[in-house]
Amino acid sequence: MKVIISGGGTGGHIYPAVAIANELKRQKPEVDILFVGALGKMEMEKVPREGYEIVGLPIAGFNRSNLLANVGFPFKLIKSLWKSYSIIKNFKPDVAVGVGGFASGPTLKMSNYLGVKTLIQEQNSYAGVTNKILAQKAQKVCVAYPNMENFFPKEKIVFTGNPVRNDLLLSGVSKEASRSHFGLDSHKPTLLVIGGSLGALSINKAMSQGLNTLRGAGIQVIWQTGKSYFPEAQALQQEGVFISDFIYEMDKAYAAADLVVSRAGALAVSELALVGKATILVPFPFAAEDHQTKNAKSLSDQNAAILIPDNKVSDQLISEVLTLAKDQTKIAALETAIKTFARPKAAEDIVHEILKLI
Repeated sequence: MKVIISGGGTGGHIYPAVAIANELKRQKPEVDILFVGALGKMEMEKVPREGYEIVGLPIAGFNRSNLLANVGFPFKLIKSLWKSYSIIKNFKPDVAVGVGGFASGPTLKMSNYLGVKTLIQEQNSYAGVTNKILAQKAQKVCVAYPNMENFFPKEKIVFTGNPVRNDLLLSGVSKEASRSHFGLDSHKPTLLVIGGSLGALSINKAMSQGLNTLRGAGIQVIWQTGKSYFPEAQALQQEGVFISDFIYEMDKAYAAADLVVSRAGALAVSELALVGKATILVPFPFAAEDHQTKNAKSLSDQNAAILIPDNKVSDQLISEVLTLAKDQTKIAALETAIKTFARPKAAEDIVHEILKLI
């Protein structure tokens, strides 16, 4: 049994892909899995860390804000389609799974051309252009939000939720032990700040301005900055604050936190629902089709999270954290409401659909 899993670009695509691969291995230990990613993107580093082979395509995204930057796009696309064709001919997969990201398009396009069955895993509440095109030939589309028939053929849709990494599902780590792991006081209230796997400039700036205010109020901080902002944030290191460019042990980070500030990528929303954390969401406004705002609204409309627009974060974030930290009733209500969005069996359900296709 052979399966290709294609996509990446951010942790929001990579970790669902790895969760699917892990569940495939759990159910069918003999399965041969090959990842296909985009050269230079983070999947080329993260996927091998998880123990899987990956090959890269020279594909890049289409730059909508600077059209001149797209001069090389057609050549990269043609090279990627040709390389995808070669990969599929040589590997001979039984099914190809697309999880979104640059590499998904060429891989699934060539899979369809060569008669390989395909399955799409759409993580967001608003489908991107590539997945809408690929869905026309795909056998199944696994979705995480209702009303996705606005984007995909109704008969192909399976509501599964988004798969999350195994360590979150299996973690039994305590709040006290997790705080100690990050060098924090095991009894003080703790805020986790995660601007996505690549960081979030607006959130980082707001945190830089307000960090001393938070510490003055007795709030500890675990702060994932992303690589580009990390050198600047390091200068703010102090007692009661843990700063890192990337946190691999997210089970401990979630366990340590009373409150979370996060972007609203699909994976982040799914993980936060699973761990049931009171959350302030700051959607990235330039995500394709503004899907992060739509993800965040799906929660805030149900009083399952607090939404702060990106252009208001410098004015509102710190005061909102301070207000929420004092309101245990509101925290409990947010925790209860966000848990209703959790789908702990998402990976199992997606693998069930893959095996049905095979």
